[in-house]
Amino acid sequence: MSNTNEMILQFNSIAKNESFARVVVASFISRTNPTLEEVSDVKTAVSEAVTNAIIHGYDNGDGKITVKTVVEDRQVYIEITDEGKGIPDVERAMEPLFTTRPDMDRSGMGFSFMEAFMDELEVLSEVGKGTTVKMRKEIGAGHHFE
Repeated sequence: MSNTNEMILQFNSIAKNESFARVVVASFISRTNPTLEEVSDVKTAVSEAVTNAIIHGYDNGDGKITVKTVVEDRQVYIEITDEGKGIPDVERAMEPLFTTRPDMDRSGMGFSFMEAFMDELEVLSEVGKGTTVKMRKEIGAGHHFE
């Protein structure tokens, strides 16, 4: 029997779906027996990525967001994809405090939070085609059993 489990979730780019996405992902990874802190880290990262897609990818307009989650042994892989306007300069967008939406009180810390809470972060984007945020977290890496 395989130790891999996969889920794909697609929903409309509306703000109330952000909490839905993070709860679904948190439930899905529960079979890895994560700590509360690990669950919180994953939920925060998912929340930031989905919020970015809604606000920046679609400018709060209509669109679809896809969340693919794969659990393989103790590794959790999450891809959050939108087909929005894309990011012209990913490197600049990932700088702490950089935001294209200061009018909305955006802190510019979304990618920084994702990097802090996950073990790996990769952002792929093409202007006019959309963005995919790929994240990985090892569950149990911080567990010390005696």
